[in-house]
Amino acid sequence: MTKSLSTRIFIGLFLGVLLGSIVQFALNDVAFFSGTLVEVASGIGKMFVNMIMMLVVPLVFVSIVCGVCELQDLKSFGRLGGKTFGFYIINTLVAITAAFAVAMLIEPGKGVDMSSAGGVDITATELPNLMTLIVNIVPNNPFSAFTSGNMLQVIFMALLLGGVIKSLGEVAKGAVKGFQTANVIMMRLISVVMNLAPIGVFALMFKLGATLEPEIFFSVVQYLLLILGLLLLWIFVVYPYAVSFFTQVTAKQFREKTREQILFSLSTASSNATIPVTMRTLTDKLGVNRAVAGFGVPLGATMNMGGVSIYITIAIFFVANAFGMPISGDQIPALLFSVFLLSVGAGGVPGGGMVMIGVLIHQMGLPVEAFAIVAALDRIIDMVLTSCNVVGDTAVLTIVDQTEKPHQIEAEKA
Repeated sequence: MTKSLSTRIFIGLFLGVLLGSIVQFALNDVAFFSGTLVEVASGIGKMFVNMIMMLVVPLVFVSIVCGVCELQDLKSFGRLGGKTFGFYIINTLVAITAAFAVAMLIEPGKGVDMSSAGGVDITATELPNLMTLIVNIVPNNPFSAFTSGNMLQVIFMALLLGGVIKSLGEVAKGAVKGFQTANVIMMRLISVVMNLAPIGVFALMFKLGATLEPEIFFSVVQYLLLILGLLLLWIFVVYPYAVSFFTQVTAKQFREKTREQILFSLSTASSNATIPVTMRTLTDKLGVNRAVAGFGVPLGATMNMGGVSIYITIAIFFVANAFGMPISGDQIPALLFSVFLLSVGAGGVPGGGMVMIGVLIHQMGLPVEAFAIVAALDRIIDMVLTSCNVVGDTAVLTIVDQTEKPHQIEAEKA
């Protein structure tokens, strides 16, 4: 087939939305189309996402172990880890600050009375405690970490194992070769699954087009457009120009090379499911060192949530204003700190941002009826914010790789 994978994904995405919308607006009364066909599409889409998710944990584990083993020395590992973590934190803080400034300037939801909106109850959940988050990184059961897909714990085990293998030198040469072979196998598996992406994307978008309720969105169009506008600004302006400022990659080149990644993340709405595509974008298209990508991508899918930060910040201000309970000045510091913790803990799964907003609505004492509005719009926003998250991972790691090049050259000379 001559068309590129990204082109085929786009065709699947477009056709899925188009045909799904036709079903909703023209064929909704026909049980076969609105019932059976949508159910089949939902099943195919879920199978595709499950195939991707099936590969995520072993891919992350094997990639990180290989990445650590391929580092020139363990000193570079510490430097790389600290640098990647620091850049991710800075990215999240910048996104929160920008969204907060826009929310204060535009005041989304002000003058809108939504106190009569239908209620959707949520389960009260405590804000994540930073020390608890750190303590839970170390698993008490490695099998549980793998089966539950706890990325932070999987990353910790992979880093520990990779570091020990690296420290053993020649003694563990067989183990290094084994993980390298496993990495090749994982990459091949990803290629096989990715060839099915156009079909999976079509099915996912068909269901979305057939089940959306557009009338829900008209009353909150400003809120929706504000969030989408900020996310798109980050994807197509902020990240590309940040990369062009710090590296040799131009903004135009960065946009072109992340096109497939954006389209895929739009359909899955999952940073974790997009990990294989992000890996390939970094290593094959942007030439990022495999060690940098292997370490940084799984970590970014877990904690680099620039898109979620923007979403949560704008959403909570909108909800507070729309329900006549504007956030006071003394609440703002606690709110911003909570948004930061929730963004880091949102995880790379569909709907993670919506869940965190639900937690924040409860913690800030806002009416739980507000969650109905958030839930109604979440699927559209979630697609774009996931693209923002994964493009942010790519941008940060491209910059990190640029800062690592001098150390790589020195190591090669030595």
